[in-house]
Amino acid sequence: MTLDYQVARQWYEKAAAAGNADAMNNLGWLYKNGQGVTLDYQVARQWYEKAAAAGNADAMDNLGEMYYYGQGVTLDYQIARQWYEKAATIGNADAMDNLGWLYKNGQGVTLDYQVARQWYEKAAAAGNADAMNNLGYVYGNGQGVALDYQVARQWYEKAAAAGNADAMNNLGWLYKNGQGVTLDYQVARQWYEKAAAVGKADAMNNLGWLYRNGQGVTLDYQVARQWYEKAAAIGNADAMNNLGWLYKNGQG
Repeated sequence: MTLDYQVARQWYEKAAAAGNADAMNNLGWLYKNGQGVTLDYQVARQWYEKAAAAGNADAMDNLGEMYYYGQGVTLDYQIARQWYEKAATIGNADAMDNLGWLYKNGQGVTLDYQVARQWYEKAAAAGNADAMNNLGYVYGNGQGVALDYQVARQWYEKAAAAGNADAMNNLGWLYKNGQGVTLDYQVARQWYEKAAAVGKADAMNNLGWLYRNGQGVTLDYQVARQWYEKAAAIGNADAMNNLGWLYKNGQG
């Protein structure tokens, strides 16, 4: 079947007209992302609100994100939290992870690493890979827990096994720096390559660093430049700076 957002919208509209809350939420997604329709945050929010009123937890979480990012509404962390809490209460793992993020950063709530960790643990127990990665970060940085690189590695491995690119990149970082593992540039490179293959810009930049410094690979400024260019093309500021360094020194 050929991908066709406009036909998808037509079917979602029919289902929504018949009271299907999932379809209402899906229409919100189309309008939020401009797929098959003109991007329109206001219309997206209206569909999410209809779906949420019908008890759809994904829509509640999506409304939370709209308020978190100020998409079609005034940015408001407290209202975001309220929507996340509604979604989390009925089992939405993404909302649990998002609540953890709010508490970790003190957005709309008092900063509280303990509460953040508790929400991440709930989300991870429900299979949320982002939360697993976030738990790795909590342990790798000693936020509300004793710093423990080995526990961080375990969480990163779980998240990476579930396809989380951030976790793959973070595992590369642990192996590059010998944190909770034996320092191993080649294993670091392998993790960076996996993360880069699924579009992680930080990993592309980190691969550039390995080639620029000959860590686990033969020093190669041209390959370093290629990785920096890939990362820079998708907005990575560190890679842009590193490209500047190469050109300043005539490397590659």
